[in-house]
Amino acid sequence: MGRTRQRTLGGRCSYKGIGIHTGRQSTVSFGPAPPNSGIVFKRVDLPGSPTIPASITHAVSSDDIARRTTLSLNGVRIFTVEHVLAALVGLGIDNAVVELDADEPAEPIDGSCKPFVDLLTEAGVVEQDASLQHLEIVEPVAFTEGDVHLAASPYDGFRLSFTISYANPTIGTQYASFDLTEDTFLREIAPARTFALERDVDALKKQGLIKGGSLENAILVGEQGIVNQAPLRFPDEFVRHKMLDLLGDLALLGMPIKGHVFASKAGHATNVKFVQKLKEGIQEGKVKYSGTTTWDIGVIEQIMPHRYPFLFVDKILELDDKRVVGVKNFTMNEWYFAGHFPGHPIAPAVLIIEAMAQVGGFLLLSRIEEREKKLVYFTRIDNARFRQPVRPGDTVRFELELLRLRRGTCKMRGAAFVRGELVADAVLWSQVVER
Repeated sequence: MGRTRQRTLGGRCSYKGIGIHTGRQSTVSFGPAPPNSGIVFKRVDLPGSPTIPASITHAVSSDDIARRTTLSLNGVRIFTVEHVLAALVGLGIDNAVVELDADEPAEPIDGSCKPFVDLLTEAGVVEQDASLQHLEIVEPVAFTEGDVHLAASPYDGFRLSFTISYANPTIGTQYASFDLTEDTFLREIAPARTFALERDVDALKKQGLIKGGSLENAILVGEQGIVNQAPLRFPDEFVRHKMLDLLGDLALLGMPIKGHVFASKAGHATNVKFVQKLKEGIQEGKVKYSGTTTWDIGVIEQIMPHRYPFLFVDKILELDDKRVVGVKNFTMNEWYFAGHFPGHPIAPAVLIIEAMAQVGGFLLLSRIEEREKKLVYFTRIDNARFRQPVRPGDTVRFELELLRLRRGTCKMRGAAFVRGELVADAVLWSQVVER
């Protein structure tokens, strides 16, 4: 938890194999990505190479979700992403592009995520010029479904604890708990292999699963013991692999956790529901953003529909579910200064309000699913006041607070500052519409 800067890969690396559930040949390639872009999957086998961010927003429910974690966006699906994600976040990689030429990543040859980890380590991990943000647990968050329990509580670091309980005596009840650092991940979690009960194999095959499963990439547990000839890597390897899966599913939060996460009898379906619960905890005040980060123009253009010469946001400095802070540098090269009071140029007041609205629009669009299909229309301005002129060379800091969001109608309070002095403020109304 002492890390303060974002990180990405120093180079590219690839792994070729077969998907454990689909049984299809697949190559997964890892590459660097800019700050604040997160982990993004790219289907290079499809026209246009569509991408899906590794976000809880795109995690989907399905009949087989208990056996794997699936992402979906605009009709494109990627199955079994948990081992890829665990390898990346276990090494502290925040930004990466994961290219796939199939709908499921190749399964590491031994059923753990260590082969991925070895490749990523060889490619190198580099620090980026961007601050790292965490999701900090400030009040307990709990989820229960049947005999499954997951919870998170405040903790100065990141600790993961897990309990499993199987009727099969070879597995039985196991418990493990670790303060997760890169070292403990590499040593205690990454080598743990996936496993299956022999009695479940036929049922899984009837579901169309484990077509690529074998005694090389999974531990098979029968009534009389372990079927594989290779010995266990840890006496409690089963619970450690469950921790590996949970770590990958927690990556769908999009940033590291500061807190202690407990799990009992959890699987992918309940892991995903718990991640959704943690996201809800942000609005409830139980989870907060910790640390700072910035969103540069490249990220802004991914979210906002505006482009030059009508994009008036240069950088987003702060962002949470109810507040956003952005800046705009008003340089002498701006096109409107040529005709707006020549000889005494000042920024047009309407464009200051437009810039304020665009900063607010970034907050709104960042909350919306399938934002590429949405637009935000200005509908009303209340109590607008312009207190001081903005001149060429001024950097304006816009601070906006979300007051209400209901059925696509948004109300925000905005203020603009230059060198700490209030230059304009207003209450802005807008509406989310389909493109």
